[in-house]
This record gives sequence, C-alpha cells and structure tokens, in this order.
Amino acid sequence: MQFMTLERFAGCVGQGFDVDLGTASVALTLSEARPLPQQGFAAAMRSPFYLLFRSGSPVVLPQKIYRMKNVTVGAIEIFIVPVARDRQGIVYQAIFN
Repeated sequence: MQFMTLERFAGCVGQGFDVDLGTASVALTLSEARPLPQQGFAAAMRSPFYLLFRSGSPVVLPQKIYRMKNVTVGAIEIFIVPVARDRQGIVYQAIFN
C-alpha cells in the first residue's frame, strides 16, 4: 500500500484520474490539494490534507473507496465523497488525517 501525502498529490492538480467502475471508467480532475489544520496527535505520520476532484458527468458516484489511475501517482485506492454540484458537474472530496 502506498503512503498518501499532500506532497505526492500537489503536483497533480489539473491532472486526470481515471476511476475504475468495473465495466467502465469515469474521469475526474484533481482541482485542489490543500493542507488541513494540524490537530491532535503530534507524532502523526503525516500532516492532514484534503483533495477535491471534479467530474463533468451529471452522474453522482456514491461515497466509497474507488480504484483510480493517474500518470503521476499510478494506481491508488481513495475514499471519495460527493460534496457539491454546480454547473460544471460534481465535486468529490477525499480527506487524509
């Protein structure tokens, strides 16, 4: 399993992530990668951060762990949650703490 850090994703903003849906895939674009306030356990293995992904599809993916592929980070599994809908599509968030 690969360790997820903000530094690993920061250079991927604007890049596509292909989400494996089994018989098909959906393209998401990483739109933000930002730190969260450091709270709690001082000896944590990583600083908390969040990612926002955008989808141009009107179809909302349910919250769950998805397999994704990206040219920079390779194949990963991330738990995403739909958090907003606007004219451009659906926004999904992943939080790492």
